[in-house]
Amino acid sequence: MWRRCLLTMLLLHPLLAWGLRIQDYLYFQVLSPGDIRYIFTATPAKDFGGAFSQRYDQIHLVPADPPEACGELSNGAFIQGQIALVDRGGCSFLSKTRVIQEHGGRAVIIADNASDNDSVYVEMIQDNSGQTAEIPALFLLGRDGYMIQRSLEQHGLPWAIISIPVNVSSIPTFELRQPPWTFW
Repeated sequence: MWRRCLLTMLLLHPLLAWGLRIQDYLYFQVLSPGDIRYIFTATPAKDFGGAFSQRYDQIHLVPADPPEACGELSNGAFIQGQIALVDRGGCSFLSKTRVIQEHGGRAVIIADNASDNDSVYVEMIQDNSGQTAEIPALFLLGRDGYMIQRSLEQHGLPWAIISIPVNVSSIPTFELRQPPWTFW
């Protein structure tokens, strides 16, 4: 029985075989637009930011403008009370998280700036500035971030609607909608 459970876990998430634990991942589901209605995997920042203390069943995932979120945002009013989607690069992960926090965001998802990255998670760590951030910060694979952004652009939408966090262990395997471009 335990072998079947372990095999099932490894099939659901092959990165477990490389020494990462299940709690190293957080899952969210895009509800709209429908063409990317998948469950995505993200990794939390290692040594800064908060944790999700509640589940958001329908919250906006708002792409930051400018995408790198290293300073003032032109769409900061839309980020207030929502979750921001930010591109990696230009400044530290902690700086991006603080910018989103200062604009009233509930969390930040930082997508890798390598749009072809569909398997390598980056460990987000402090930047030695002595500053802190209280909101959760997550790292998203570049391919996933690119596909979400592309869908929003194709539909002319200013944001996606997501549920976060999602407990994937409570979803039957046959109902897990995973991005077809990512190997789970």
